[in-house]
Amino acid sequence: MSSSSPEIVLTSSPDGPIVAYDVSAGTIVAQFTGSRSPRRGLTVVGKDFGKSYIAASHISPTTGCGSIHLYKWWSSTAFHNLPLPEPVAPLAASFDGLYLFAGGISGSVHTLSVPSGNVLKSLPTHNKPVTCVGVNHDESLLISGSDDGTIAIVPIFRLVGDSECENVEDIILHKFAAHSDSVTAIVSGSGLCYSQIISCSADSTCKFWSLRRGTHLRTVVFPCTISGIALHPTEPEFYAAGSDGSVYIGSFMVGSRKNVIQGSELMTFPHKHRGAVVSAVLVNAGRNMVSASEDGIVLIWDVGEGQVIMAFGNEMSSISDLVSATGISYNKGHSSAVGKNVATECDIALSCEELIKTMPVRQMIEMEDLLKVAAEDRNRAIDTLESAIAIYEKLLELILNEAKKCTLSSKQR
Repeated sequence: MSSSSPEIVLTSSPDGPIVAYDVSAGTIVAQFTGSRSPRRGLTVVGKDFGKSYIAASHISPTTGCGSIHLYKWWSSTAFHNLPLPEPVAPLAASFDGLYLFAGGISGSVHTLSVPSGNVLKSLPTHNKPVTCVGVNHDESLLISGSDDGTIAIVPIFRLVGDSECENVEDIILHKFAAHSDSVTAIVSGSGLCYSQIISCSADSTCKFWSLRRGTHLRTVVFPCTISGIALHPTEPEFYAAGSDGSVYIGSFMVGSRKNVIQGSELMTFPHKHRGAVVSAVLVNAGRNMVSASEDGIVLIWDVGEGQVIMAFGNEMSSISDLVSATGISYNKGHSSAVGKNVATECDIALSCEELIKTMPVRQMIEMEDLLKVAAEDRNRAIDTLESAIAIYEKLLELILNEAKKCTLSSKQR
């Protein structure tokens, strides 16, 4: 499971530290203290090591007040505490690391600038607590799910701009009743048509949706609650984190005509967690998967073989979230002994020339296969271009409507 790049994953807990694991080396590389983080309350802000932070929702055990802790990679303690008007749980960040989005218990989504923590906008998106938030592949849309089973899609420029008070209905692009129970996670991007998203829920289903129209495309029924979804970067497969301790394997083949897939048609890995699986992420270009369960156990899997190759028995009593920080350049000097300063920074990647010189024949063949897959993905991207154009046409229509309102308001004055 060797890799030239560090494969880092982070776990959070409602009653313990944030722990960083180097999946490739099979070691704990750091711990970050002081946060009591609820479900989905962990994210990585930015990719550049010098400008990257770890953000964790924090609920004070004494006052019940909510805030967000920001950590630098080389320090075990939070350098910034971002106050919020209410307790928040789910977090997501813009890819450039400039903005942080937090879902509140009132149903509002709060937009903060990073690292200042200024609240730019609080949008009452849902009627019940926000349970998950995510950013789509091109960073144009924020997607949120709620305890009431609804999903809302909001253009990000409407959340970070300086516009005056507006009607919520004018800001939200789509809002629809998606599930009969709480929405636990929403994913989009790698491996999936960019005009689609997948939501999973406590109602034991995962559903595929059109991002452009907000319409339902397909349902996958499971025998238990699904807490998270991971998409394979090159194969048409997704991996679902089950509350029964299983990791389920499903397919989102484009040519499939089935609208409803039953649990009996899904596969599972042979090994199970003893506790409910809260999250799963894919690393090493999809060759390995990392899953974490509520009982504090982290498992590393060989995806091809479907076998556990490494396990961590966490000292914390439970795990509330697991996220990938792959691509972040961390330092070998930052060990699990917290509070130490950084040493020599790891190189993220080899040059193309160095890579080719050191690559075995088998890996070159694998690369050729990946290039074929990339070509197929490109063709599929061209096919979905019309859908993307339609989304931006809708955004342009919203902008024009807003401009007309401003013009009319100016004339009335």
